[in-house]
Amino acid sequence: MRKIFSFFLAATVLTTAFTGCGSKQANTSSAPAKSTTKEAEAAAPEKKEDTGSKKLVVYCPHPLEFINPLVNEFETQTGISVEVVAAGTGELLKRVEAEQGNALGDIFWGGSLSTMEPKKDLFENYQSINEEYVLDKMKNKEGSLTRFTDIPSVIMVNKNLVGDIKIEGYEDLLNPALKGKIAHCDPSKSSSSFEHLINMLYAMGNGDPEQGWDYVEKLCKNLDGKLLSGSSAVYKGVADGEYAVGLTFEEGGAKYVADGAPVELVYMKEGVISKADGVYIIKEAKNMENAKQFIDFITSKDAQTIIIEQLNRRSVRKDVAPPNGLKKVEEINIIYDEQEVVVAKKQEWLDKFKDIFTSAQ
Repeated sequence: MRKIFSFFLAATVLTTAFTGCGSKQANTSSAPAKSTTKEAEAAAPEKKEDTGSKKLVVYCPHPLEFINPLVNEFETQTGISVEVVAAGTGELLKRVEAEQGNALGDIFWGGSLSTMEPKKDLFENYQSINEEYVLDKMKNKEGSLTRFTDIPSVIMVNKNLVGDIKIEGYEDLLNPALKGKIAHCDPSKSSSSFEHLINMLYAMGNGDPEQGWDYVEKLCKNLDGKLLSGSSAVYKGVADGEYAVGLTFEEGGAKYVADGAPVELVYMKEGVISKADGVYIIKEAKNMENAKQFIDFITSKDAQTIIIEQLNRRSVRKDVAPPNGLKKVEEINIIYDEQEVVVAKKQEWLDKFKDIFTSAQ
């Protein structure tokens, strides 16, 4: 049976993530669409000969609503029992680094490529059996970085709180009426928040990230000293009416839109960067074969269909249609960063953001 834990760096023990988290179990009663094609049958994870291990430990920053349907299906198909350690991407990466040589986790499930590529040596090289069906721009060229969803950065708006304030992009967040009402996370702790920092630097710098810092300084002043510690606090804060707007990722807000909450998603008119989220095998994982099965499952047509039909994310596969209800890619002003620059500048940019935010208080 699946177990889910939450992890805190300051603690010496793991505590259950269900206590006081406020998350509800996702509805998993609807079965995923099953393909009858030979390709789908080949892509589905097979129950392999018993090697003595029927467990898998997954480090994951995703919300429970995202985790549950996919883990339930994986356990059903494989008979492998999954334990999930839930925390922010930054915290979990520090844990993987601390455990080198004695890995306690098998899979790291989550984290954008901008965050994970500099840490790729922490993970095993493995090519999914489904790699041939993955979109060309989403292929695992590095060896250890498997993509499993495509995620645009967005602004989430609470329609009951924003009133007649126009929100079409980043520039509108500088409205004095929004001071202290903007939910944003520390980019050193959340990969989705770091993606927003990259996005705003390129969008507001007209393609030159160094020209985007003037905007960051103005935004930090309008945050009014408020910086959240986890990505889930952003979209939950907006949905619960604690904040009028929030800087988040598409799936984080799309679930609330689908459930009829008084929120909407805004794709920044200045430009939107859409990045892959990944799934990775931790170096020297103790349950290596089970970890490989998880990678194969999460990129299979079955799992990718669950992702677009139930979980409001965009698939990385060529043969899975875009999700209903989300804005079409061709209607979004998609812009691009320079991955080499982002990787090289990451720590410098995080330090600079910290200095600017601190000075703005």
